[in-house]
Amino acid sequence: MQTLTTAPVPRPGVLDIEAYVPGKSHAPAGIRLHKLSSNETPLGPSPAARAALTQASERLELYPDPQATRLKAALADRYGLNPARIICGNGSDELLSLLANAYLSEGTEGIYTEHGFLLHRTAILAAGAKAVMAPERDAHVDVDAILERVNARTRMVYIANPGNPTGTYIPFDEVRRLHAGLPPACILVLDAAYAEYVRRNDYEAGIELVSGSNNVVMTRTFSKIHGLAALRVGWMYVPETIADAVERIRGPFNLNALAIAAAAASTADTAHVEETVAYNNEWLPRLTEGLTALGLGVTPSVTNFVLIHFPQDAGKSAAEADRFLVERGFVLRAVGGYGFPHALRMTIGSPEANEGVLAALAEFMAR
Repeated sequence: MQTLTTAPVPRPGVLDIEAYVPGKSHAPAGIRLHKLSSNETPLGPSPAARAALTQASERLELYPDPQATRLKAALADRYGLNPARIICGNGSDELLSLLANAYLSEGTEGIYTEHGFLLHRTAILAAGAKAVMAPERDAHVDVDAILERVNARTRMVYIANPGNPTGTYIPFDEVRRLHAGLPPACILVLDAAYAEYVRRNDYEAGIELVSGSNNVVMTRTFSKIHGLAALRVGWMYVPETIADAVERIRGPFNLNALAIAAAAASTADTAHVEETVAYNNEWLPRLTEGLTALGLGVTPSVTNFVLIHFPQDAGKSAAEADRFLVERGFVLRAVGGYGFPHALRMTIGSPEANEGVLAALAEFMAR
């Protein structure tokens, strides 16, 4: 006899997902806020993107282009890509989830890494699959740990390269070694949200590997270096067979017209991107050195943020530092949910914000 339930029951895996907890975005009343919790660029978006946004706002009565043709053309021109293999979405978050929905199901498995982007695990569980965590090594993706967990049920492997919240990366020969060890039916998803910030000779975002493979995907975002977080724009480069599958479940108007116009203009404004990179390259070592001089640990970063490690002494913990900083208007990101209960992640902000955090933490550590 069938058992009756008193309320709708979500499918297995959904209730194993922890609800997203955003970083704080408020300071005490009367205190100027310096929001350094979401890795937003202090330089803002390209002036060309602002102009395109204004122009697009004059046609709000029209539906957006369901194929985001203008944006795909800009990306294809900028990176030398086949536009038929580009899929655009409502942030890279949507694209990561679409991949899971298209290829994962009950009885299959997806692998994510210990300190990787939280959405990777969420996407796997939401699709009904089993989420398998691969440990990292010294806050770096560990290829051997991933390969040890691959089996006949594995259909997807997510890695963030560079990582968030670690700020670390693995060289591309390691990415290729990971890909070589995966079965043909398993998709390797390279989440390269911070790729534009990396200036290392042994790093690649993944375009070449995608171009020559049937089971590799690279996702990117306009929320970070392009400064368009409010518009939610992401894109991914995929094999044609994966593009065909994902397009069948993608909503036809998942990217609005304002986002398409601004992102296309931003893609073409390479000077603004380079200006942002130069600013980041100035402040990343300055912050790292300043924090280290205070006796704090800093994970070496290639991104626009740093992971700051605090001692577990009474009065000197990450939680105490967080409260101390918020009282002065500096809002960083607690990362206990990422496996770092004794650390805070700090976005590289304006000069005033960066200097202010260093001064505040000097006071905090001297107490």
